[in-house]
Formats: sequence, structure tokens, C-alpha cells
Amino acid sequence: MTDEPPMTDEELRALDIPLMLRYGLTLGGAHRVALFGDGAVAAALVVEELGVWPRALNFLAEVVRRGGLPRATELPEPLPGEAAAIAQEWLTTASAVARGPEADESVARWLEAAAVILAVRAQHRSGPGRAEER
Repeated sequence: MTDEPPMTDEELRALDIPLMLRYGLTLGGAHRVALFGDGAVAAALVVEELGVWPRALNFLAEVVRRGGLPRATELPEPLPGEAAAIAQEWLTTASAVARGPEADESVARWLEAAAVILAVRAQHRSGPGRAEER
């Protein structure tokens, strides 16, 4: 346990998510923990600002899981609107450093973790029962 205060939303948004993917998928250990912790929160915050709903991240996770990272990188719009370029960068980075079913599953789970965080934030803002609509 560290004595450092928790990161603010702004500090999390400033994290280099592609770098976190690169190290988290290849080195594991503390890098993987950071990817699934701060990295998933950072991803949720970034796409939240662009109006992405949790179901879009869950859909992308399922595409990665069923079709693999190489197939997912071919999507013209992996997430809607302005988030497409960001998602493309994440997928391209992940695809460049990790291959195979294990990598696909890891990225799918990471996207699902970001979706859960996004859903919890939406539910907290709108009150009980409202986030399910997204």
C-alpha cells in the first residue's frame, strides 16, 4: 500500500493508454495491474467525454473476443464518433505487441472493465435504474 493520494480524473485522463497496453500486455505483473486498474479507469474517462456508452465498449470487447485483435483493427469505426480514432489507436497498439487468443481475451476483458467503470459512473450521475438504458 502506498501513501500516495488517489489520482484525480484529470491525471487519469492524461495517462498514456497505448503505453499502458504495450507494457501491460507484454510484461504482466505490476504493468498488467496498472492496465486493468488506472488504465481501465483512464479509458472509461476518455470515452465518457466523447459520449460513448458502456454497451459500445462491450460490443467492441465481443468483437475482439470473437474475431481477434487483427480483425478488430480493421473496423472502420470501432467506437462511435470521435472515439473511433482513440479506439483504433488502442487496438492497433495491442495488436502490434500481443497476438493470439490470450491477447484477444485480455484486451476484451480490459474493454469490459472500462465499460463497467463507465456504467457505474453513469449510474452514479443519473441515479438508480437509469444507467441500464445505455
